[in-house]
Amino acid sequence: MVSAGGPQLDCMICDKHRSDGPLVGPTVWEDEHLVISHRPVGEDGTTVLGYLFVESRRHVPYLADLTDSEAEAIGRAVRRAALGLRTELAADFVFAAIAGMSHAHFHQHVFVRHTGTPAEYGWMSGDQWPDAPRGTTAAVVGLCSRLRPYLDEGSTPERTS
Repeated sequence: MVSAGGPQLDCMICDKHRSDGPLVGPTVWEDEHLVISHRPVGEDGTTVLGYLFVESRRHVPYLADLTDSEAEAIGRAVRRAALGLRTELAADFVFAAIAGMSHAHFHQHVFVRHTGTPAEYGWMSGDQWPDAPRGTTAAVVGLCSRLRPYLDEGSTPERTS
């Protein structure tokens, strides 16, 4: 059984929050409840743009283990991140998913389906499309900077389209 609460020494996501390990990517935004980061670049020095992770700061394994305050903060952040991704990347869709059991630390994926992604790439595999827009660390950091205002309380650009 996984204990809930403070950082765990054997958790890759807790390590990531300490800026350690292979999951570390540029941070988009964080507060006392959560951390939002972009997928890090791979061995080729690039990554598909627009793939975020929203993680509870507190080490808990499941959605049901979050406090109401944590769940509300995560829900608000996911919506704002989706708005930012859709606007900044002119994406066809922004998906959010809580899936998998590989890391017993709550995390939600928020990711775009880029315009022009062929139909044979399912909703969870758009990042496998070879022509998906990719960026270096500098491009990802730039995107994270553009996304930050969507997440700042009181300064979220409310755009409709």
